[in-house]
Amino acid sequence: MTRQLFAALLVGVAVTAPVAAASIDKVLAGDWRSDANRARDPARHPAQTLAFFGVKPGQTVVEISPAAGWYTEVLAPYLGPKGKLYAAHSDPAAGERAAKAVAGFKAKLAARPDVYGNVTVTAFGKGSYAVAPAGSADAVLTFRNVHNWYSAGFAPDAFKAFYAALKPGGVLGIEEHRLPEDRPDAAMQDSGYMKVSYVRKLAEAAGFKFVGASEVNANPRDTKDYPKGVWTLPPNFTEGDKDRAKYAAIGESDRMTLKFVKPK
Repeated sequence: MTRQLFAALLVGVAVTAPVAAASIDKVLAGDWRSDANRARDPARHPAQTLAFFGVKPGQTVVEISPAAGWYTEVLAPYLGPKGKLYAAHSDPAAGERAAKAVAGFKAKLAARPDVYGNVTVTAFGKGSYAVAPAGSADAVLTFRNVHNWYSAGFAPDAFKAFYAALKPGGVLGIEEHRLPEDRPDAAMQDSGYMKVSYVRKLAEAAGFKFVGASEVNANPRDTKDYPKGVWTLPPNFTEGDKDRAKYAAIGESDRMTLKFVKPK
C-alpha cells in the first residue's frame, strides 16, 4: 500500500504533542482518567498486562477496537511523544452506530491534545483492515474483542491484518474472555467467551508464533454459564438488578492473556 493510499484511509485528528512519556504508575493516576475507569484497574491489571506484552515508551503500537478508550487513556501517554498509537476503531461507513462511536472517540482525543497528541485513528472492521502502515508497528494489542470478530465471521482476516501491520519481531498481545476447552465450540458464538485453543489457531494460521500466556487476568470465580453471557458480569450487568450482588462478587471475567510474535 502506498503512503498516499494509506493517508487517504486515515480518519484521525490532528492534535499537538502529548505529555512526556511517564511511568506507568503516573499514567494510571492521570487526571484524564475518570474515577470509574481507575476503579477498574484492579480487575484489568493494565500495568502487569502491558509489561507482559513488552510495551515500552517510544514504541509504535496499534490498539484494535478501542471502544470508548479505556486502554487508550493508558497507552497514549505511556508511549509518550516519541511513540505512536494507531487506534483502529470502527469504520464510520459501517453505519450510524459505528459513526457515532468514532465521533465520540475523536472528541475524547481532541479534548486532551496534551495526552493524545500521538494518536491517529484508523478504520477497522469487516472489509476495513488498514489498521496501520504495513510493517510499522512494534506491537498490535487488543483487549476483549476476538469474540466480536468471530461472531461476525471475519476473525481470520483480522489476524492477517495484524500480521501485516507488525514489524518482523513485533508482538501481538491478546486479552480475551476465556471459555473452558471442554465446552462446545458453539458456545463461542454468543457467550462472549473464546477458547484459548481457537485463538491460538487463528494467530498461528496468520503466521504468528506463540510466545506464552500469563494468568494476570485470570478469575477462578467466573463460572462462564450466565443467562446473557459474559455481559452478565460487571461492568455491564445486563441482568440489571437481578442477582447483581452475586455477579459483583464474581467480578470481571476470567481472561486469557496471550503473547505472539511475528517471526523475523
